[in-house]
Parts: sequence; structure tokens; C-alpha cells
Amino acid sequence: MRKDEKHELVKQLHDELGESQAVFVTDYIGLNVEKITRLRKSIKSSGGSFRIVKNTLLRRAAQDTPAGIIEKLFVGPTAIAMAKGDPLGVAKALVDFAKDNEQLDVQGGILGTQVLDLSAIQALAKMPSKEVLIAKMLGSMNAPVTNFVGVLAAMLRQIVYVLKAIENQKKQGE
Repeated sequence: MRKDEKHELVKQLHDELGESQAVFVTDYIGLNVEKITRLRKSIKSSGGSFRIVKNTLLRRAAQDTPAGIIEKLFVGPTAIAMAKGDPLGVAKALVDFAKDNEQLDVQGGILGTQVLDLSAIQALAKMPSKEVLIAKMLGSMNAPVTNFVGVLAAMLRQIVYVLKAIENQKKQGE
């Protein structure tokens, strides 16, 4: 790779690392091209990207980005998964793939500025998706309103029953 190509790659990586919500560092040694392609597709469908990068270029690109704090993980054969959108999907894709393929070693990563180890990434992967969390929150917010409407409706029903009973008494008294 020529020097100007390396410079362009570092600039591009720097921009991607700066825009990413989360970055996960993996050791991919032992994975064949077919498996890496499957992993890339899985991560891409989750809103992320998976790149194999030389450590020296990755170190340069990570400078002045949140990924700079995990520079110590850039050793050996390194591949990074970057989540531009929802990091849960990318974490799930990595953890699920690693369960079936022991060669993929998820070493750590960052979420925002928070450093994550393997157990934190696995916990992140177990979390429900953003849509599910929003639905649960809206359901919780909607529950008091629904209960209030139910109580009001019950009170109105009671009043109607009382009025009906009074009407029936007046009819019987006539």
C-alpha cells in the first residue's frame, strides 16, 4: 500500500471511529473468508461495519477519537466492528457469531466513552433492542392514564346504576 493510500485510509478510519456510537475490537485469526463475509453481513444488517486493519494504521486513526482509550487492545491480528447507529445490534451480532465460531475472540471495546470488557459486551448483547425498550417505556407511561380512565368509567357506571335504581323506585311508587 502506498503512503498516500495509507494516509487516506487513516483519515477515513478516523472519521468512522469519531462518528461511531460503539467500537468493538476482535481477534479474527483462524476465520476463513467465508465466515468473515458472513460476520460482515450480519454486522452490516445490524447497522455497523467490520474491518480488518493494521494496528499501526488503527492507532493513528484512533488518535483524538473516543477509540483512543482502547489503544492497548490493538495487538495481534485486529479487526474492529463499528456501530454507527444502535450498538446493541452490532454487539448481538458479534456475540452470537462468537458462540458458533470459537476463532473469533471479542477482546473489548467502547460504548461512547465507556470502556467495555468481554462480559460487558455480552451483557450489552442480552439487552432488548431500542424499539422494545421504547415500547416498554410507552406502555409504562400509558398505564396510569388507562387506569385513570378505567376508574372514571367505573364511577360513571356507578352513577348510572344509582340513577337507574332511583328511576325504578319512582316507577314502582306510582
